[in-house]
Amino acid sequence: MSGTAGETAERVPPDRPALPEEIAELTDPGHREDPYPFLDRLRERSPYRPFDGLVVVGRHAQVSALLRDPAMSSARDRATLAPTPRGPRTRNFLHLDPPEHTRYRRLVAGAFARRQVAGLEPRIRGIAADLIGTAAEAGTLDVVEGLAYPLPLQVICELLGVPFEDRQLLQDWSGILSEALDPPLGAAPQGMTTEAARARAGFVTYFRKLIEERRAAPRDDLISHLVQVEEHGERLDDHDVLATCVLLLNAGHETTVNLIGNAVLALLRHPEQFARLRAAPGRTAPAVVEEVLRYDAPVQMTTRVAREEGAVGGAALHSGDTVLLLLGAANRDPEVYPDPGGFDIGRSPAAPHLSFAAGPHFCLGAGLARLEVAVALELFATLLVRPRLRPDGLAYRPNLNLRGPARLRIDMDDVRPGRVPGARSAAAEGRSHDS
Repeated sequence: MSGTAGETAERVPPDRPALPEEIAELTDPGHREDPYPFLDRLRERSPYRPFDGLVVVGRHAQVSALLRDPAMSSARDRATLAPTPRGPRTRNFLHLDPPEHTRYRRLVAGAFARRQVAGLEPRIRGIAADLIGTAAEAGTLDVVEGLAYPLPLQVICELLGVPFEDRQLLQDWSGILSEALDPPLGAAPQGMTTEAARARAGFVTYFRKLIEERRAAPRDDLISHLVQVEEHGERLDDHDVLATCVLLLNAGHETTVNLIGNAVLALLRHPEQFARLRAAPGRTAPAVVEEVLRYDAPVQMTTRVAREEGAVGGAALHSGDTVLLLLGAANRDPEVYPDPGGFDIGRSPAAPHLSFAAGPHFCLGAGLARLEVAVALELFATLLVRPRLRPDGLAYRPNLNLRGPARLRIDMDDVRPGRVPGARSAAAEGRSHDS
């Protein structure tokens, strides 16, 4: 999950000048397959002001520093470019600043502690093995539909305590919200914003009912934890719990979906790197995850709002300016990474990638996402015999910010048996959660 996801409602953008040519080119849907030439150009030009109220930053050192800078606010409604929200809204702690953000994060963080996440590995491994195993009968697999979506979605649903049979409904709402997460570079289509508002309304109604049920009869799940957790006399009220549930469901799987898709595609396009993974899948998979996060970030950009007058590089910052931080460009900064456009799972970078952000808003679910993707890649490399991309198998999502395939169809010669001893099947576990 990432510091860009979760806050969505129907929005009316303020008037702003026509987009500069290079940013208009970046937002062109025709460039979704390879945005990096445009990101490279924006990084080399940055930091700069394309129009009043917006500052673009794409250099690694500056992006990293701004993510940690207390003079940068995560409260988007502080921005002069902030659109007027419509529709149901909830408090999203991603868009709060310390100390309020610190309080919210502290109350939620226990559920994502390293020990808690590590305990999920057998369950994640069982779900992933079952999903990949279903490809044996068909001899083909849509990696997005058959693995990347259902794996993290089922994990976060089980953590929250969401009934198994509701996954498709929540996936549909989450996908719609994700299409409304692009930064304020131009007016979003009215149909898209209206649909997003309806999706958020659906989420709000759905989770309100679950929160009421858990207050009356707590279970061993994250919603029950959120309604009961208390630290130093502080608790989350129903609005806080609701916002956190929507955030975790949406951000807790959408970015992981993209990360799995981007990783599989990179491996299929770089057979020498895939061979390195297959030679030692358990040991190498975590390194693949880190290189994919750098090479093809599932979240391409995020924003901060300047609290005060200042400057970054040669660009002036005014109070209320939106600062567009190009994570995808910073992760390919040649000042930091040798051969930045190359995919090398043995890379030892001079600085960490920024795909999980940095500073107070470093991704709360980074450990869970890393584990889910590492397990998925390990089993993908181990169980599938000669996987290969179909000629018509690739199509990208329309999103500018959340980057990943919408379709990634592969053929394979066979699927090796991959059941995990003692692990229950996804379907059986789902029936158990329903009861």
